[in-house]
Amino acid sequence: MIGFVSLMQAAAVFTPQSTRRKIPAVALLVIAMACLRFCHANLLWADEDYHLAAAINILHARIPYRDFWYDKPPLCAVYYLLNTGYPGWPLRLLDAAYIVLACWLAYKLARAWWGEAEGRAAALFLAFFTTFYLPSAVIPFAADALMIAPHLAAVYCAHKGRSLQAGLWAAIAFLFNTKGVFVLAVCAVWLLPEAGWVLLGFAIPAIIGLIAAFATGAWAGYWEQVWRWGFIYAAGSPVTNPIALGLKRTADWLGFHAALAAGAAFAFARIGRDDRWKLAAWLAISFAAVCLGTRFAPHYYLQVLPPLVMLASRGAVLAWRRYGNAAAIIVAVLLLVPFIRFGPRYASLAVADLEQRQPRWSDIVLDVDSQLAAEKIRLMARPGDTLFVWGYRPDMYVYTRMVSDSLFWDSQPLTGVPADRHLKANTPIYSAPAAANRKRLVRSSPTFLVDGLGLLNPKLAPALYPDLRPWLAHYRLAGRTKLSLIYERTN
Repeated sequence: MIGFVSLMQAAAVFTPQSTRRKIPAVALLVIAMACLRFCHANLLWADEDYHLAAAINILHARIPYRDFWYDKPPLCAVYYLLNTGYPGWPLRLLDAAYIVLACWLAYKLARAWWGEAEGRAAALFLAFFTTFYLPSAVIPFAADALMIAPHLAAVYCAHKGRSLQAGLWAAIAFLFNTKGVFVLAVCAVWLLPEAGWVLLGFAIPAIIGLIAAFATGAWAGYWEQVWRWGFIYAAGSPVTNPIALGLKRTADWLGFHAALAAGAAFAFARIGRDDRWKLAAWLAISFAAVCLGTRFAPHYYLQVLPPLVMLASRGAVLAWRRYGNAAAIIVAVLLLVPFIRFGPRYASLAVADLEQRQPRWSDIVLDVDSQLAAEKIRLMARPGDTLFVWGYRPDMYVYTRMVSDSLFWDSQPLTGVPADRHLKANTPIYSAPAAANRKRLVRSSPTFLVDGLGLLNPKLAPALYPDLRPWLAHYRLAGRTKLSLIYERTN
């Protein structure tokens, strides 16, 4: 409790002399929280492994969409080129640096909007809530997390009246995540008389990307993989009661982010009319992005985090000025809930690393199995060998540093069953294209074939597809783990 009160006090110093004294402490707190993700150095989470594997493909001179299936915007893979696609401490160092960058942008926006104290509070709030929440939502840097920095940069430029730059940053957000169009909408609404300049700024990177796609022969694949597959995926949601799910997931998220919700509510009743409508529009448009597809996955709420952090930073400072330590204690109590719920996991992972043992954690069962399968493959592999994994197990490509010798490297486009349901269901949402894709797959001859799905869902085992059986006949079982079968090509 004392630590959280101290944190709030560090973020609420108002005189110039004390500001100079406290800024380094705030920066150290932000860096310390960002560096807690080093406890995950020996693990890979779903989605970050996908983009790491994509980066490895690019390092093998393969072009996304043309040479390998990649159903995400291009900058996600480019981000992981910064650490050359390696897991471990290089990955966590890169992610920690990104968090610090995002917190700095939150600081700049809140400081420009209200003042120095709000800026430091915003940085601390963002660092805290990108650390103490569900690991699957805040540890992997997939499309939703990677959009945080350009999201903040775009809104900062919009706040400063820099319409062209706001559009440029919204386009960068879009090239990380197609939900960047909602960031564009926020900037355009705020700068309505200059919306044309916002759209022009957005168009410049988009047109450059379009030209690059045509020049490299990747356009057809980009349209099919990112947009067609994306639309089918969004329309084929397995959620039967989206309203009930949305209410439950939103209530759960707000419960763990109660400090932000309370601060935002306190600020909203006290800020000026101009600020109120801008923040209301930002929140509403961002929440619409969360609702898109009606899945309400925890990481989708990262789109709402920036506007809520901005409001909460103002609310925390206003509450401090009015109620002093009482306000700090209330915020500290609210912060204790996510800290107690998610903090011990960092400690348990750190202890497991020191003892050189695998942590006993149900969330990482597939990753641990992939590490074991990859180790067996590395013992058999020779330079130039290739790999195909049936299922959605891109971490195997990361741990082996191998690539597929075809367009496909997981089974989603081959079965038409998305990874968010293929462990239990077998109903395709993409059946006709999937059949055509299997015809392309059998023309390839990867050295190793890993069935990482059949033991988990026998209804989607590769041998159940008649058009794959002649192709599978060229492989022999060479090893296995608890959840994976490893085959090696015989001829």
